[in-house]
Amino acid sequence: MKVIFWLSAAFVFYAYVGYPIWLWICGRVNPRPVQRGSDQPLVSIVMVVRNEENNLPRKLRNLGQLNYPPERMEFLLASDGSTEKTAEVLSDAAKDKRFRVLLSSDQKGKAYWLSQLLSHATGEIALFLDARQEIDPDAVRFLVEDFADTTVGCASGQLMLGDRTSGETEKGMGVYWRMEKMIRELESTSGSVVGATGALYAARVPLLSAIPSETILDDVLLPLQVARQGKRVIFDGRALAWDVPDLGGKREFARKVRTLTGNYQLLQIAPWVLSSENPLRMRFVSHKLLRLFVPFALVLLLIASASISQPLYRVVFVLQLAFYALGLLALFNRQNSALNRVANVALTFMVLNSAAVVAFGNFVTRRKEVWAR
Repeated sequence: MKVIFWLSAAFVFYAYVGYPIWLWICGRVNPRPVQRGSDQPLVSIVMVVRNEENNLPRKLRNLGQLNYPPERMEFLLASDGSTEKTAEVLSDAAKDKRFRVLLSSDQKGKAYWLSQLLSHATGEIALFLDARQEIDPDAVRFLVEDFADTTVGCASGQLMLGDRTSGETEKGMGVYWRMEKMIRELESTSGSVVGATGALYAARVPLLSAIPSETILDDVLLPLQVARQGKRVIFDGRALAWDVPDLGGKREFARKVRTLTGNYQLLQIAPWVLSSENPLRMRFVSHKLLRLFVPFALVLLLIASASISQPLYRVVFVLQLAFYALGLLALFNRQNSALNRVANVALTFMVLNSAAVVAFGNFVTRRKEVWAR
């Protein structure tokens, strides 16, 4: 049991602590700064939507406020089988000659339409957006500046959970997301990021190719395609997209399950990500895959520490129980206190690992999801 305890503890430690430490060391030993420039190439702004009649008008206004020359932007938009007024909103937007709109009554999935839209792109840079988030006016300009560095093939913006007035939230998923962004910053400083922020990222169009229509994580697969061709994938914290911090417990959980299921799916539709063809293989495993198995390591750690009667293991067992009890406390106590802030972190940790278990079930049963807003 001691072997199981220490192996499980080492696994969890590396997944959450050891990997960031290794990235920090790499960034100190061999930093990889980005050489930015001021060129303004034509940018193809790509967005696929489904049933977004409530968000689209606000999003289109947001796009009209971007601090980038209007004549240097084209807009490629698609509606994936929307059943309300999304198609009408897009058709109205298409009165502007810079807009190209593809409408379909059939639901074919986001990845299918991304490939279709990219086939019509005439820009040097493709910028990928989602409908819900608000983009800072300078976001496009910041990302485009990164491509003056010829080693950069993809640049990811930063998703902020909160609003531009009050700033980011420090509760629940906000805490997790800050940790996630810290890892992305470390990956970028030391080389390349594994994946991008789906709500705001850009890539060189010639480096992009069609992806399987069932792909869940286009914001991971497309950047990995770029890295496969020898270019860097970087994280630019200056380019901001703002999103609501909490979509509701059920939607947040479903979204996380979908993301983690997408990591499993990548192994099926792009097995090369685990081969030497992927220069980010070690980072992909450390960042994306190991977390899928953390909940199983946690169960083994709990069982092993409960089975060994020595004081050290008993203390670890009690600490684990206390941590999980704090997470349950957050379900019933919503007061804003120091204890509850810690409890929210514990709850978020439990939710994320529960989602990983559900994602494993989806993978084993081969359950597929075509679209999730």
